[in-house]
Amino acid sequence: MTNVNTNSGNLSPLFHPAAHYDSPADVLNAEELSAPEKRIILSSWASDMYAVESCPALRDIPGMSHTVRLADILAALRRLDGDNDDDPPRGGGVPMRLRRPWAAADRRGA
Repeated sequence: MTNVNTNSGNLSPLFHPAAHYDSPADVLNAEELSAPEKRIILSSWASDMYAVESCPALRDIPGMSHTVRLADILAALRRLDGDNDDDPPRGGGVPMRLRRPWAAADRRGA
C-alpha cells in the first residue's frame, strides 16, 4: 500500500478521506459532507481493494494508522440509508411452487 500525505490541510475529504476521518462514525458525523459524499467515502473503504489479505473482514486503508472492520463500514452505510437495524433481514414470505407443464401430462397418463 502507498502512503498518503496526511499533513496537507487543504486536501479534499473526498480525495483523501483517511486524512480527515479516522472511522466510519467520523464520516457519518461529518457535517461538511452530504449523504452522497459520505456514501462515496464509506463505499470506497468497503472495497475489496483494501481488504487485509489474511483477514478479509478488515480493511487497511492508506493513510489510516489502523485497520477498520468491514462490519463497521457496512453498519455506517446502513445507518446512512436510514436502516438502524443491525440484524440481517428476516426470511421472506410464503414459498412458491412452480408448476411444471409436463407434470400434468404425467398424471393424466399421457
